[in-house]
Amino acid sequence: MGFFDFLFTFVPAAVIIIILILASMLKIIREYERAVVFRLGRIIGAKGPGLIILIPLIDRMVKVDLRTVAMDVPPQEIITRDNVPIKVDAVVYFRAFDPIKVVNEVRDYVYATSQISQTTLRSILGQVELDEVLAKRDEINHRLQSIIDRETDPWGVKVSLVEIKAVELPEGMKRAMAKQAEAERERRAKIINAEGEYQAAEKLVNAAKMISKQPIALQLRYLQTLVEVSAEKNSTTLFPIPIDLFKPFIENISKGSSK
Repeated sequence: MGFFDFLFTFVPAAVIIIILILASMLKIIREYERAVVFRLGRIIGAKGPGLIILIPLIDRMVKVDLRTVAMDVPPQEIITRDNVPIKVDAVVYFRAFDPIKVVNEVRDYVYATSQISQTTLRSILGQVELDEVLAKRDEINHRLQSIIDRETDPWGVKVSLVEIKAVELPEGMKRAMAKQAEAERERRAKIINAEGEYQAAEKLVNAAKMISKQPIALQLRYLQTLVEVSAEKNSTTLFPIPIDLFKPFIENISKGSSK
């Protein structure tokens, strides 16, 4: 075999091998990813985004997604502090902020965050009463976020938000709460009505005091009432006539007869 035959036989194979090696060395990491590189089993750092170079057979990388994950917490059956069974589900928003910890400290950070979220949800809601769960949801959400974030921080995970999505109550409790709400509305209506009657009575007393000081005001009020009634389309109207209107005439007649 001549030199040129050897060259044309083995050079293309060598070129292909070199291209394959270079392809295995060059990796492209997206903007929202980081590559945790292991060299002979030891972490040498997190690289990316962009183009990175790995040594074949020596380096190995693990990609970590840094985008926010919205994870549903499965419905949890909980007994509140006032012994009311409820079913609650929530959503947790979190992301990996330290790729090295995410890879090195926990095996599956998404699964681990899900489990700690479920246990924390049951623990916190079991310490409060039903009224607090329904009325102070923002405060409970903040407590859940703070506790879960503290537990996942050593894993390189940041929990940004926890929201309780729905609280499912037993049918008997729903009926009892509906009756309670109806009774509360009736109580408020009666109180408002009584306050209106009381204020109206006060105004009438004040008006009576003012009219008693100026009797002519009663006659003016009577005339005003006649004007208001005459504006209505009534076929027959009865008017009570106060004696005070005839008082001046009676006095004049009595004076004439005395003369």
